[in-house]
Amino acid sequence: MNSQSINSVELLKLPKSSNILQSQYWGNLKGAFGWTPYSFEYNGMALLVLLRKVFGKYSIAYIPHGPDLGSDDQRGSKLKEIGLEVKKNLPKGCFALRFDLPSGLFTTEPVKFNMGPELKKASSDIQPPDTVFVSLKETEDNIMGRMKSKTRYNIRLSFRKGVIVTKEGVDSLDKWYDLYCETAVRDKITIHSKEYYKKVFELSAENAKVSENPEIALFQAAYNNKILAGIIVSIYGTRATYLYGASSNEHRNLMPAYALQWEAIKYAKARGCTEYDLFGIPPVNDPEHPMIGLYRFKTGFGGDILHRPGCWDLPLKPVVYMVYRWAESVRLFYYKKIRKK
Repeated sequence: MNSQSINSVELLKLPKSSNILQSQYWGNLKGAFGWTPYSFEYNGMALLVLLRKVFGKYSIAYIPHGPDLGSDDQRGSKLKEIGLEVKKNLPKGCFALRFDLPSGLFTTEPVKFNMGPELKKASSDIQPPDTVFVSLKETEDNIMGRMKSKTRYNIRLSFRKGVIVTKEGVDSLDKWYDLYCETAVRDKITIHSKEYYKKVFELSAENAKVSENPEIALFQAAYNNKILAGIIVSIYGTRATYLYGASSNEHRNLMPAYALQWEAIKYAKARGCTEYDLFGIPPVNDPEHPMIGLYRFKTGFGGDILHRPGCWDLPLKPVVYMVYRWAESVRLFYYKKIRKK
């Protein structure tokens, strides 16, 4: 690979795509919460690299959903070459680059990826590697027609029972966040502070006229003037992405989540999007999986299941990397096994 194909650029000059995690917006968002964004251009593609101090002078670099090398059989060696070029522009204390790869295979079954000897599979994935993409290229009737019959029934049931979905702004974020905290307790998930989600909206609104910025939309479902659920969706390029969702413990039988997603899908289509990313499902349809309900909910919207490779690490300082990997494994064990109990 020609090293000249990687160029350091200003964050605002990152090439535009439909990948929000590789945008100047995402770099600014993460930059406000402990990460240092670096931006490069690689063969016409954006390459956003986020650096975070771990301990002392040492830091780790994370590349969210980048770069997109397709299904190239030589991805491992190419990622190593790209990583070594990027390393030249990072602080000397960077001990590893973590690639969270965007491209995968659309299959109903999980895929075993091999990046060769150059990269090591990370202890865990940061972005969900398995997701559902709903095509928005057809008519609304055809989009709904591809859904599972139970999903169509639940959408219609929700509206028939009196659920009302509205598109809101940042002024409604406090109520949404209260629901999100309720969701976190019920589902035993970790969430960001309220300030983080405010920043999600503020950064979009600050430069609303900048075409490179995504539109951030908050949809809320209410019944008898009581908010039952809400979702935050980004619209960037031709892709809409369901980022965050919250729901009340009350009136779950009214199926507000189904009404919300349908209204968000229709809105995204009207805004010119050609795909809707439901952003994360369990890897298989396993009745014993603790998130099997999420799998059935999202796959019910009739999209294609995408399996990505997930996170792969390029160690730059092997000894430091092994210490970090051990510490990371201990942390993951605590959050997944001990804290959830």
